[in-house]
Amino acid sequence: MTAITTRRFLQTAGLLFAGVLLAACGKKDEAPAPTAAAPEPAASVAAAPPPAKVYVVGTDAAYAPFESQNEKGEIVGLTIDMLSAVAAKAGIEIKFVNTPWEGIFNSLQQGDRDILASSITITEERKQTMDFTNPYFDAYQLIAVKATSKVAKFDDLKKLKVGVQTGTTGDEVVTKQQGKNSTNIKRFESTPLALKELESGGVDAVVADNGVVVNYVTNNPDAKFKTVSDKAFEPEQYGFAVKKGNAELLDKLNKGLADIKADGTYNTIYAKYFGAAPAAAEPAASK
Repeated sequence: MTAITTRRFLQTAGLLFAGVLLAACGKKDEAPAPTAAAPEPAASVAAAPPPAKVYVVGTDAAYAPFESQNEKGEIVGLTIDMLSAVAAKAGIEIKFVNTPWEGIFNSLQQGDRDILASSITITEERKQTMDFTNPYFDAYQLIAVKATSKVAKFDDLKKLKVGVQTGTTGDEVVTKQQGKNSTNIKRFESTPLALKELESGGVDAVVADNGVVVNYVTNNPDAKFKTVSDKAFEPEQYGFAVKKGNAELLDKLNKGLADIKADGTYNTIYAKYFGAAPAAAEPAASK
């Protein structure tokens, strides 16, 4: 009995020992997982250059042939072509935004517009609050009346109803003539609206820039208008405007303007709208 027990004990012990031995043999010592090598520092990538600034240009697109909208809603005209050519020479990007005349100067002061290109006459008063490029167009005030009118000079308008575009130099000269409280001065948002009023008989005459008046009369023969010039009107000149003190942008625009005059681009654009290059000494215009 004892022997059997002992034998069994030994057998059991042997089996246990063998199990331990097999377990020890079956467990493979695994080398520690290799530590992932730290990634090589990425080659320094040059920072992408900031996107080129796009200068926002305010223009009142109701002043053909200088600034207006075509049937596609695109802003077109002599001023638009001129500034586009200037910008190309200056190496800057621009974007035209239709901006009502009544708020156009304020939009520049507030920084909503970087440039104004809207047949803006350079005046000493305006120079106090903004800077102008060299002139890009010379013009003068012109009177539009019906073909049957007896108006022959500016003085003939003193007691007549006269249409003008609000805030323009046409408005200024008529106000100076008739007085700021005159009820005979009829002010409109645009010169074409004033000319429409002349056509319907609501006013006796319209005073506005020559280029706009001539363009309207030419393209609306059924209105039966005639134009009257007067040497009493002082010559005026259009310029592109920038915020007061922005000398860097002003210099770029002036350089671009000089370049398009030098290479003939200016004359080509001018002739596109007026049929010929500008005369050497032509009076200037306003808005």
